[in-house]
Amino acid sequence: MKDVNTRSVLRIAGAYVAWVMGSGFATGQEILQFFTSYGFYSFILLLINLAGFLLIGPQILRQGRLHAGDPSYNHFEFFCGRKLGIFYSWYLPISMFAGMIILISGSGATLEEYYGLNHYVGALIMAALALAAYIIGFQRFVRIVSKVGPIMIAFMLVVAVITLARDFDGLMSAHQSPAKQPVPFWWLSGLLYLSYNLCGGSKFYSALGATATSPREAVLGGVIGTLALMTSVLLMNSAMLTDINNTSIMEVPTLYLARKIAFALGAVFSLILIMGIFSSCSAMLWTVSEKFVTQGTRGSYIFAAATCLLAFILGLLPFSDLVGSVYTVLGYIGLIFAACVIARRLRS
Repeated sequence: MKDVNTRSVLRIAGAYVAWVMGSGFATGQEILQFFTSYGFYSFILLLINLAGFLLIGPQILRQGRLHAGDPSYNHFEFFCGRKLGIFYSWYLPISMFAGMIILISGSGATLEEYYGLNHYVGALIMAALALAAYIIGFQRFVRIVSKVGPIMIAFMLVVAVITLARDFDGLMSAHQSPAKQPVPFWWLSGLLYLSYNLCGGSKFYSALGATATSPREAVLGGVIGTLALMTSVLLMNSAMLTDINNTSIMEVPTLYLARKIAFALGAVFSLILIMGIFSSCSAMLWTVSEKFVTQGTRGSYIFAAATCLLAFILGLLPFSDLVGSVYTVLGYIGLIFAACVIARRLRS
C-alpha cells in the first residue's frame, strides 16, 4: 500500500498501547477489578472491549489525521456536537488530572511493594519524570513512549504465558473471584473500562493520528494497537485467575506473578512497570496543560510543575481504592462520548 509506512504504523500502534498501559493496566489492578473480579464473565468483557476499541479508537486516529493542520478542529465537537463538545472539552483536563493522581500513586505502590521504598518516593520520582517529558516536547515524547508499549506487552506476555503453563489447573477452578468489583453488573464494568480509556485518551489519540502520513496508516496503527492490547488483557486476566485468592489482595498483582516465577524477572518487570506508568502519566500531563497554556513557554513549564506537585500530594492516597472509585466515575461520564463516536462511524 503506497500510503502506508510500516515503521510509522508500528510507532502509532506502540504509542496507542502505551497510553492505556498506565499504572492501573500495567500493575494489573485495572484488569483485576474491571475484568478478573467477575470470574469467567471476564472473557465476555474482553470481547466487548475488543469490539469497542476497534470501532472507536481507529476512528479517532483517522479523524485526527484528516483534520491535521486545522487549528479549529475539536474532536469532541466533531463527534458529539457543540454543546456536548464544550462539556467534554472542559471535562477532559479534569479527568486527566484525576488519572495522573492514580498513575503517580501506582508508581509509589509498585516501588513500595517490591523494594520496600516509602510510597512517597516512587510517587515523587514519577511526578518528576512526567514533568521532564513535558519539557522535552510532544514529538520527542511520542518517539519515547512508542517504544514503551511493545516492551510492556512483551514482558506481560512472558509473565502471563509462564504462569498459565505452570498453574493452568488453577484457571479451571476460578469460577468466582473474591476481588473487589467496581460495579455490581459485569457487563457494565466492560463498558466503563472501554469508555474511560477511549474518552480519556481521545485528545492524545487525535494528536497521535495527526502525526500519521495518511488516514489508512492511522487506522492500521489503531487496529494493531487494539489487537495487541486485548491479547495482553486476555493472557494477564487468565494468569491472575489461576491464583485469584492471592492476586485479588495485591496492590500490584502483575508484579506478584512475575516474582513467583523468579525474583530477577520481578525486578526487571518492576522497572518496566515504571516505564508504562511514565508513558501514560506524561501523556495526561500534556493533555491537561494543552488546555490552559501554550507548550514551550515559561508559563507552561510553571503550570506543568504546579500540576505535578498537586498530583503528587493527592497521589499519596491508597492506589487500589483510587483505581476502583475514580476510574468508575470517569467511565460513566465517558459513556456518552463513546456512543457518539460509534453513532458517527455507523452514519458514515
